[in-house]
Amino acid sequence: MRATSITVRVRTDDVPAALSSIADFARFPALADDVRSVVRGDGGSRWTVNFRRGLMRWHETETVSAADLRIDFAQTEGDFAEFHGSWQLTPVIGGARVVFDVAWDFGIESMAGLMDPIAERVIKRVVVSVLSGLFDEITVLAGGEALADLGRAA
Repeated sequence: MRATSITVRVRTDDVPAALSSIADFARFPALADDVRSVVRGDGGSRWTVNFRRGLMRWHETETVSAADLRIDFAQTEGDFAEFHGSWQLTPVIGGARVVFDVAWDFGIESMAGLMDPIAERVIKRVVVSVLSGLFDEITVLAGGEALADLGRAA
C-alpha cells in the first residue's frame, strides 16, 4: 500500500466555508485538468480521472464533519484494490492549513514501482489545482517533493 500527504496553507476568512468548497467535488473537473468527471449520487461520488494514457474510475463515499473540519473518503468499488484518505482543515492566522492524506493499492504488486509514483504525481497535481482554483492564495508547506514533476505528463 502506498500513502502520501500534502500540506497546503490557503488564505480564507471562513474556514467552515473553505471546507464546504473543498467538499463540492462536482466542481473538481472545472478546477483540475486531470479530473474528467465527478458525479454525485448513490451515497457518494463517481470519479473519472486521467491516469497515464487511460482513465481511472471509482465510486467513493465521503463523510464531511463540519465540527471537525474534516472530510473522510473511501472507495467502495473501482479500479483501485484499495483507496481511502482525508482532507483535514485547521484554522491558522489569515487562513487554514489543509492536510490531504491518501493511501492506495492498485492490487498489482509487480507494477507498483511504475504506477505508484505516477499516481502520487497525479493526486498532488489535482490537490494543488483544486486548491489554487478555490482560493486566492495557496502555499505548499509539506509534501511538495513530487510537485517538481507536475509539468511532466502522467
